[in-house]
Amino acid sequence: MSQNDSYEEHRRSGIFFVITGPSGVGKTTIMDHTLGSDGRLAYSVSHTTRDKRPDEVEGEDYYFVDREVFERFRKEDKFLEWAEIYGDYYGTSRKEIDRIKSEGRDPFLDIDVQGAEQLRADPSVDAVFVFLAPPSLEELERRIVDRGAESPETMERRMEVAQKELSRIPEFDYLIVNKKLKRAVGDLRAVIRAERLKV
Repeated sequence: MSQNDSYEEHRRSGIFFVITGPSGVGKTTIMDHTLGSDGRLAYSVSHTTRDKRPDEVEGEDYYFVDREVFERFRKEDKFLEWAEIYGDYYGTSRKEIDRIKSEGRDPFLDIDVQGAEQLRADPSVDAVFVFLAPPSLEELERRIVDRGAESPETMERRMEVAQKELSRIPEFDYLIVNKKLKRAVGDLRAVIRAERLKV
């Protein structure tokens, strides 16, 4: 072997990172901070049937489709996973993950626990599963209340779902507790670095 030879070919590439946790735990905020400092990561844009919000951009936040199109994609097995959440459909397309990997980048997916379970059950999916948890259920409830967007009925439903989701933590590869944003972002970067150092 000459001095010009590189051992880097032994590194893993196209690592699929799946980030999940209860609604309101801070997945989007932590992922945005992580993406901003890592050019090799690429956010996997999901399809959804929910209405587009004023500040959202088609193809950056979501691919917005109607229910008929979503159902057709689902029947044609174009989704790695899909879920119905509070009356709207969300799905991760196989094409999106393949596109990111073909660019030599690592797909970075923000997904609900139900969708992560589908991915874990699929033998064709090779991914790193990270569970993002709140310091406590009480703290999670406080954060959701502070957003001021939930009715008491919806709030109660969200907390019931969160409690069930938190019971699934032992099934995941990594657990990050979002007590302080800076620490949680550092923990996620550490997970990514560790996975990239594997051979």
